[in-house]
Amino acid sequence: MNVAVVTVGDELLAGQTTNTNAAWLGAQLDERGVSVERVTTVPDRIGDIARVVNEYRAEYDAVIVTGGLGPTHDDVTMEGVAAALGRELEEHAEALAWLEESGYSRNDLTAGTADLPAGARAVHNGEGVAPGAVVEDIYVLPGVPAEMKRMFESIESEFAGAPTYREEVVADEPESALLDRIAGVRDRFDVSVGSYPGNSVRLAVQGTDEETVAEAAAWLREHVELAE
Repeated sequence: MNVAVVTVGDELLAGQTTNTNAAWLGAQLDERGVSVERVTTVPDRIGDIARVVNEYRAEYDAVIVTGGLGPTHDDVTMEGVAAALGRELEEHAEALAWLEESGYSRNDLTAGTADLPAGARAVHNGEGVAPGAVVEDIYVLPGVPAEMKRMFESIESEFAGAPTYREEVVADEPESALLDRIAGVRDRFDVSVGSYPGNSVRLAVQGTDEETVAEAAAWLREHVELAE
């Protein structure tokens, strides 16, 4: 299963808010064997949201969109997702009923709070008010981290892929000097290798077979100068 993550918010693009949601979602999905192949941040503009969501839903198994939920003037994510699918926004009876059961009367709610794309499945917000939605292969979650995490945990079973295994080898050599060994381990084993330089170079060996990953990491440890 492969996924694209779209985070929405002018404040993310301006650096006023750190995009922790993308990192958290990436880690959760990776643990479930799901490959995150795109992370994109877009402004609070309907056209930008619609264009990116429409493009990614054609390329990936699912698109997760976070941020911009609610009834205020800059909360336009639901409208953008609806536009990507050619649907209208409409008041969602189940979402409204859940809010009322949670103590919010219709008069308490700002107009538009329970508006979702036509035909969407509501995802209830256990930490806040604005509901999320699942519509076709698009999952729309809040931007507030606590709300987003709680909501994702209620739907995480819908994201699953082949388990992956990972081992790290830390080399005390320049990254450029390791290219032949990186090529060598890739030729010998069905694994991917990422290299991450710093004071030393971390070589991350990853694959879908635990024994193969262990053998590849062992081969690397025998062929590189290990950091102490």
